[in-house]
Order: sequence, then C-alpha cells, then structure tokens
Amino acid sequence: MPRYLLPGENLVVTVHRHWIVLLQQLLLPALLVLAVLAVTLVVTLPGEVRLLVTLAGLAGGGLWMIVGWVRWSSISLTVTDHRVLLETGIVSRESKVIPLDRVQDVATRQSLAGRLLGYGTVEIDAAGPTGSELLDHVPDPHRLRDQVFAVSETLRRTAAT
Repeated sequence: MPRYLLPGENLVVTVHRHWIVLLQQLLLPALLVLAVLAVTLVVTLPGEVRLLVTLAGLAGGGLWMIVGWVRWSSISLTVTDHRVLLETGIVSRESKVIPLDRVQDVATRQSLAGRLLGYGTVEIDAAGPTGSELLDHVPDPHRLRDQVFAVSETLRRTAAT
C-alpha cells in the first residue's frame, strides 16, 4: 500500500503477486530443512553435533523463508481513484505512477496454469513517456483490469462535467 495518498484520493485496491510466487520461493528452503532433519535422524552423530546441525539447518531455512516472504511482499500494485502505483524493492524502493487519465489500455494474459490457479500478467499502457508497465503473477487479473477501467471512466466522466 502506498505510504502517502494525495489529499482527497481514495484507495481502490492494493494487490501483491499471487501466492504461487511465495510458494515457489518457500518450497526449496522448506525441502532443505526437511533434508537436514532427515540426515540428522539417519546419520549417527554425537548429540551436540546433531543439535548444532539441526539448529543450523533450521536457522538457515527459516532465514531463507523470511527473505522469500519479504521479496514477495516488496512488490505491490495499488489503484486509487486518481492513479496507479507500482512499487518494487526491499532496501531501496522504486515507485512508478500512472495517472488514471493517461491510461489507454489494460491488457491481461493468463497461461493454463494461471487460469487454473487464478493469476496472470497485467500490462497497463499509458499515454506519454511512462509507456507500459507490466506486472506478472497478479491474482485475478481480469478483476484488476475491470477496476482500473471503472475508476478511470468515473474520473473521465467527473472531469467532463
């Protein structure tokens, strides 16, 4: 979610990438933790060594999982009633803003897996130097597309009157 909304600006929706991205980032460390635990049970080691190996495996896997979650949560797409914001980054943040009155097209693409699991790619095409912005693995991309169009149409009607 953006930290600062403009005066009079209302939040419509904020989305992060689909949970499948998080699962992909957490799967390998979880498997490695299970492998370390299996090895410590199968291999005969002195008690202190077994404890240290187990704790090191759990700590390493846990840290890796935390990093995966932070990476997943560091990318967001926010739609307000005036603009679309795409924020990325963990340590240094990058923010791209597309005013809704400049949005020309919102395209969505879904693979077979995306249709089955409910995610896809959203491409927002804007007039001017910003060009188009692409965000992959967006949950329910058609709903997001429709929300952007509905809010931009409302903004255009309000500006016309």
